Amino acid sequence: MIKVYIAKGKITITGHANFEDSGKDIVCAAVSSIVTTSINASLKIEAGSLIHREEYEKKELSTLTIDVISDNKNVLLILENMVEMLEELAETYKKNIKIIKED
Repeated sequence: MIKVYIAKGKITITGHANFEDSGKDIVCAAVSSIVTTSINASLKIEAGSLIHREEYEKKELSTLTIDVISDNKNVLLILENMVEMLEELAETYKKNIKIIKED
């Protein structure tokens, strides 16, 4: 299961969807597409608006952490949209992705 932890100024995505075999997993592909597009758009609007770190386990991405270091309204809207899209995905694929919001 993919878990998305959302806290003030930080988003951490960990795990694997396990919807299908590697390379055929539409849930993993959707999460990757949503997150990569959002990171790239944020950095295009304001270089240095966030820091993203990737950790690999056995050549597979196991954790992605995004630290938001900008208060740029457009960057924040992109990241808010990213979270909303991930929440919609989690509604459809409840067994494969979970959103956890921390206060």
